[in-house]
Amino acid sequence: MPRSWLRPFHQACLTAILAVLAGCAGGLKIDTTHTARGQDSRVQYVILHYTSSNAERALRTLTQGEVSSHYLINDTPPTIYRLVDENRRAWHAGDSSWQGRTWLNASSIGIEIVHPGYRDGPHGRHWYPWNPQQIDALIPLLQDILERHGLPPERVIGHSDIAPQRKLDPGPLFPWQQLAAAGVAIWPDAARVNHYEALLGELTPSLEWFAATLERFGYSLGGTGDEARRLRNVIAAFQMRFRPARHDGEADPETAAILAALVPGSFERIGDYHRLQQVEPFPTQP
Repeated sequence: MPRSWLRPFHQACLTAILAVLAGCAGGLKIDTTHTARGQDSRVQYVILHYTSSNAERALRTLTQGEVSSHYLINDTPPTIYRLVDENRRAWHAGDSSWQGRTWLNASSIGIEIVHPGYRDGPHGRHWYPWNPQQIDALIPLLQDILERHGLPPERVIGHSDIAPQRKLDPGPLFPWQQLAAAGVAIWPDAARVNHYEALLGELTPSLEWFAATLERFGYSLGGTGDEARRLRNVIAAFQMRFRPARHDGEADPETAAILAALVPGSFERIGDYHRLQQVEPFPTQP
């Protein structure tokens, strides 16, 4: 029986198969000729940590455990490792809050720095100094990250800022002022601090003022436990960063002056809180 009648059928099948294969080869097609103006980077903060362990253990923990960070800076030599792509979420912040945003893993880049942290001894807590070479490696990394994501220097914060009830890193010896001089962090203006401290004299603003102003700066006073203890922990976190010589969590005029210098308009509101308590208001700025 002649099979010439099958040729048109075979040709039709072949044409259909080729059409399907051509469609698969092309894949999903998306037109990218239009770009929305209203957008910014997923990254809103850069959070600095110390590992409290050596490099070998830190690498093992950050690559094989449940926690991770985008970058790790070794100590000897100060090598920068990228462990998580910046477009992906790393698990470094945990239960955290800053400027009203919570659970900051989704909106931050985490940088872990190999550093032992501290040890507690019979004479109190001893904090280990930082390796200057690590800071020299950190600064250009921060400069690059901030530039690429369009972030201002105030978006570089510490783990103790976002979780003051449970974290102490990067600790009171971390050189925030050096980072500020390089344009990758903030530091209060010394003249403004001195001016506010002179106006205060020996007077300390109320704890209500401290709580409200620290929240305006970015800290969260939330959490479990005693409210006074939570506020003290937040004050201590602020002092570790901006007044590291004394970070006992006690409210005092110097801490108030530093805080007022960092939060515009806050000094003028000191008297409002005292009037509520029927106490003479503080002098305001001339």
